[in-house]
Amino acid sequence: MKSPLPRLSLLWKIMLSTSIALTLLFALTAWLVQDQFARIASLSLEEEVRESFEAYRSLWKARASQLASVCSVMSRMSDVRAAFGTGDQATIRDTAGEIWSKISDQEAFFDVTDPRGTVLARLGGSSGLAGGSIAAVPQAAPRFPQQTSGFLMEGGQLYQIVVTPVYVDSTSGAGLLNVLVAGYRVDSALANRLKEATGGSDFIFVSGGQVMASTLADATSATSATEMSHITVGRVHYLQFSTPLADEQSRPIGELHILRSFDAANRRIDMLRTRMFAVWILAVLIGLGLTYLLAKRILHPVQALDQAAAEIGRRNYGVRVEPQSEDELGRLSTTFNNMAESIQTAREDLIRQERISTIGRLSTSIVHDLRNPLAAIYGGAEMLIDNHDLPPEQVRRLAQNIYRSSRHVQELLSELSDVTRGRTQTPEPCKLNEIVIAASEMLATQARQSGVEIHSEIAADVELPLERSRMERVFENLFNNAIEAMPTGGTIRITSRAGARDVTIAVEDNGPGIEESIALKLFEPFVTAGKKNGIGLGLALSRKTVVDHGGEMWAEPANGKGARFFVRLPK
Repeated sequence: MKSPLPRLSLLWKIMLSTSIALTLLFALTAWLVQDQFARIASLSLEEEVRESFEAYRSLWKARASQLASVCSVMSRMSDVRAAFGTGDQATIRDTAGEIWSKISDQEAFFDVTDPRGTVLARLGGSSGLAGGSIAAVPQAAPRFPQQTSGFLMEGGQLYQIVVTPVYVDSTSGAGLLNVLVAGYRVDSALANRLKEATGGSDFIFVSGGQVMASTLADATSATSATEMSHITVGRVHYLQFSTPLADEQSRPIGELHILRSFDAANRRIDMLRTRMFAVWILAVLIGLGLTYLLAKRILHPVQALDQAAAEIGRRNYGVRVEPQSEDELGRLSTTFNNMAESIQTAREDLIRQERISTIGRLSTSIVHDLRNPLAAIYGGAEMLIDNHDLPPEQVRRLAQNIYRSSRHVQELLSELSDVTRGRTQTPEPCKLNEIVIAASEMLATQARQSGVEIHSEIAADVELPLERSRMERVFENLFNNAIEAMPTGGTIRITSRAGARDVTIAVEDNGPGIEESIALKLFEPFVTAGKKNGIGLGLALSRKTVVDHGGEMWAEPANGKGARFFVRLPK
């Protein structure tokens, strides 16, 4: 399969591959680091939330313990018990209020009720319980004489209370005299103090499906009841810890949600991402620079091999590459040199063998071309020697044949010399039909014996600048090939078509035609088929003659059966 980047050099392919690999590797590393950092940040937030809950619980217990201690101290004071025994609200308020103001937190409220929960006196705090009866008192009665504590929902407000019974000794035993109810109202101020005490955790108190107190402006969406969860309030992402709020009978009446924002962690992650991006850019640039230097150094032998291979492609088989190392590239350079030397030696051997073969083929062709005129010379000379009383007319005819054949041999040798040395003769104005007729007369006897008729339809006024003897050989070769292709007889037809600048001559026969196996290489040297004699130089030399005259020669299939050759010559 082809490479998707076939035009890039090997150096750029290595650099591109390296940059992609570095990018993917760094991206994977950055993702793993960022994911691990996010996990650590989430675990840290979770730990901070739990620590905030522990801090809240410690603070809450401390406040409850303080209230319980104050109430316990007051319940044991004799003068307080004496005041409670009078049942007079003013006396109770004066006695208990004086003590309460000295030992209690000013933000707490303090109520004195009878055993049924009816409020006898209300002391301290401006955010105490409303109403004349406290339902939490009879609900806590089953646990007396122990103190009870918990959350209380009263009048649409949420409170943390401590219920303390006050007993008096009597003849029948200890009797429940009054009940002390002390506590705090859960409001936004309390939530903000908790936030400051826990280092920035947000608190939301929920009861009855309503937010009682919160440090967030919009806390309606932060009401998940799961212990630990991720929520989004506005556009801020939080980790939330939820715990139930229980009353004095340990029954849940609401939830407390402690939230820790991901903002700080996200800022750290963004900072880490920015730094990693900068490091990635720097690493990629440094990696590309190092890759370029190292790859260029490594690929220098490859470039030398590439240039040497290009020289081999331009048939410069003497090029060699100097090995620069002992690794694979060095061994490849040595192998390339051995290959180039083998190619050069094989080419020289092939040229030598081809020259020898060409000499042999050319000798065979010369022998074949000289056989007929030499036979005519030999036969005529033999008749003249053996028959001394021949008529003068026959002697003149034999002398003409000997002269014509001797001239033909001379022309063949001269043409062969010109071809091998690359020389040409000076063109002279020639009648085209005379050249065609002269070529056909040379083969008249052979054509007659094969039953082949030669018809020339060339006009008598067509005149071209030609080398007469060479062009006669061209048409003689075409006629000879057609005669040999039709041993049982046929017709050769020669026509011409004059153009503005050239004349095209067509030589057409009705023989078997040209074989497909040699049609594409018909004019190459030593290509032949279907002939008893000849080695395939005739058409190659004929085409060279036509090209030397500034023309062209080609072949096409005839309309029906046979072959058709075209010769185009300039005027």
